[in-house]
Amino acid sequence: MRDKINLKSLLDAVNVPADWVGIREVYESNTPRMIRDGIPVSNGHYSTHGVMVEVLVNGQFGYFGTPDISKKGIEEASNKAYFQAKAASKYALHRFTDEVRPKSAGKYSSEFEKDLRDISAKDINIMLLDACNALKVSDKIVSASSLANVIETNFHFVSSNGSDVVQDFLMLEFDLSATAVDGANQQTRTFGGMRGTCRQTGREFLDNIEILAQANKIGNQAIELLSADETPTGEMDIVIAPDQMMLQIHESIGHALEVDRILGDERNYAGWSFVKLEDFGKMQYGSKHMNITFDPTVSSEFASYAFDDGGLKAEREYLIKDGLLVRGLGGKESQVRSGLEGVANFRASSWNRAPIDRMANINLEPGESSFDEIIGSVEKGIYVESNRSWSIDDYRNKFQFGCEYGKMIENGKLTKTIKNPNYRGISNPFWNSLKMVGNGDTYGIYGTPNCGKGEPNQVIRVGHASPLCLFENIQVFGGA
Repeated sequence: MRDKINLKSLLDAVNVPADWVGIREVYESNTPRMIRDGIPVSNGHYSTHGVMVEVLVNGQFGYFGTPDISKKGIEEASNKAYFQAKAASKYALHRFTDEVRPKSAGKYSSEFEKDLRDISAKDINIMLLDACNALKVSDKIVSASSLANVIETNFHFVSSNGSDVVQDFLMLEFDLSATAVDGANQQTRTFGGMRGTCRQTGREFLDNIEILAQANKIGNQAIELLSADETPTGEMDIVIAPDQMMLQIHESIGHALEVDRILGDERNYAGWSFVKLEDFGKMQYGSKHMNITFDPTVSSEFASYAFDDGGLKAEREYLIKDGLLVRGLGGKESQVRSGLEGVANFRASSWNRAPIDRMANINLEPGESSFDEIIGSVEKGIYVESNRSWSIDDYRNKFQFGCEYGKMIENGKLTKTIKNPNYRGISNPFWNSLKMVGNGDTYGIYGTPNCGKGEPNQVIRVGHASPLCLFENIQVFGGA
């Protein structure tokens, strides 16, 4: 456990003629456990602890991160940040004021009933070993793995204009995977898709998901896929489960609406967006059934928080309302630069990175249709679960996704299992083909621990939630 630091006293150690100064302290520990084919392959514990000093000089921000959390370390970091900001101010494209670092004070803690940190290494390894054994439903399961990673993050931010924000996060990454082989035919089934299940939660999550039953189901489905027919090729309706909708939202909405990307900041690395500044308030992004929210207030979702890393209070906002694009994913800096309304999504991956516009919890709000009503409305189509592969262009426009598991839908009923289900589309027409949205009973909460962006690269945690969705007349095809 880290030593407690008096961050306010360190703020007083900053002695540079800056217009504004902020210090962000981050401590994080990871405890990954993994069993593969009955053998423990990861039983680790590692942590990182440091501070980012940022200063505003002549309208420009300078940053310097350091693990030296002493008075001398902060003095050296603030001097380097000052000279960086002063040098950059000569080439400014936009000059900021401390308006983009609003004064904020408050606390946030992940909600949970049972502390994950109380689970012993022995207990969690026994649980994962039992799950791994439950995945091995047949000799044709050639590889089975189970993983759990407990993450604790403590965040403290203070600034010269009076901000004092403390946020403590307790998170879990959990995954099960089974790979079945029959000759040249190989099929993999996972719990929650390629990115697993990620939540802010306590041990109650592991207690409630019936791990052995889920493992047995996944193993059996991997075997089932070996003898399944190939997915047919053609234009047809597709019903997408929440664990695949997660990635659809992430790639064709989340990244496309990041305002720094729209402004061109990411063009050298992560690309631009098909969305333009003038599209906000005008573009019909999707059908009237499409309601997308930025919502870091959802209990247990992976990227819930009370304030972003610039001190802006996090609140639920519609990004897309009844299909109309209304708001971008831009923090306070991007809001000032673009003139657009944004959200509190100015986030950094750790103490050694500067904040940039990032997704947090981006969710598709539930509709009114039940699972049976959605399936029953389809004359011919497919139902798909769990992402297997993805590809999308630099403008977040043309995409192609592959899923692990599928079922044919014929005359309003789920029929035979199909393997290697894939679909493709273009973001704007695709979302306008959204025909039905599931109700709360079909809703699932997921997330990813490894969304990459920025130079230098930042890998950050993102949450997504969605109900079951029906899209009409989509290009579907088979093949690995």
